Amino acid sequence: MAEPVARELHAPLDLIVIRKVGHPLQPELAIGAVSSGGDVVFTEYAAGFSDADLRQWVGATMSAAQELEARIRHGIPQAPIAGMTAIVVDDGIATSATMLCASAAARRRGAARIVCAVPVAPDESLRQVRMHFDDVVVLQSVAHPHFAVGRFYANFAEVSDADVRAALERGRLRQDSER
Repeated sequence: MAEPVARELHAPLDLIVIRKVGHPLQPELAIGAVSSGGDVVFTEYAAGFSDADLRQWVGATMSAAQELEARIRHGIPQAPIAGMTAIVVDDGIATSATMLCASAAARRRGAARIVCAVPVAPDESLRQVRMHFDDVVVLQSVAHPHFAVGRFYANFAEVSDADVRAALERGRLRQDSER
């Protein structure tokens, strides 16, 4: 989703690897999210779990995020964002956990301004997101208590690591050619 945005804006393309911490009985429901850099956020769905359980789940999820980032980057360095505007793009927002974690990661990396850009999100999650971003761009917000991002796509297939790595490389080559 981010590649055409970066291309259109003539902006660098990079990624922030975030992994959802799923509810143990309903893995698609985020009780939190973790970035590969150690940023952690929890949702209201984390209430009632012990600190020990949360620490264990966060640790395992952070390891998975770090492994994923190493596989995808495979030597491609992070784009510098300190002092710049970072546009965080995703396919949609459900609970807001991963988007809030991405905001924390971008702030930790020194972004001067952070914009959230998504095609679809529920109104309730957008209220949360607006408190953590300097601007929010959403094409369609919905008031639906049982929201699922995938319902808004004809094809909601996983994007492979190889496809993400190729997009990063294309973005890097495009930036080099525009200099």
